[in-house]
Amino acid sequence: MANLTIRNVDDDIKSLLRQQAARHGCSMEQEARDILRRAVSVKPAGAGFAERIHQRFKGLNAEDLPIPKRRAARLPAMPESD
Repeated sequence: MANLTIRNVDDDIKSLLRQQAARHGCSMEQEARDILRRAVSVKPAGAGFAERIHQRFKGLNAEDLPIPKRRAARLPAMPESD
């Protein structure tokens, strides 16, 4: 396991961490590890949406779908000349 040193922690933060650790019946060090573990294991906000899209279409064999022929691009409308 690795060691991590965090410097310049506000006294108020340290006190709150100590109190929270006492409520949970563990050391401040264990409480900090638990907080860090939860913080980094949260999925990014977009992952939920992407996962739902993946789940919806995962049974679809996209390789078997027909690919429509491409049409020529439309040219932009030309302004009328007077």
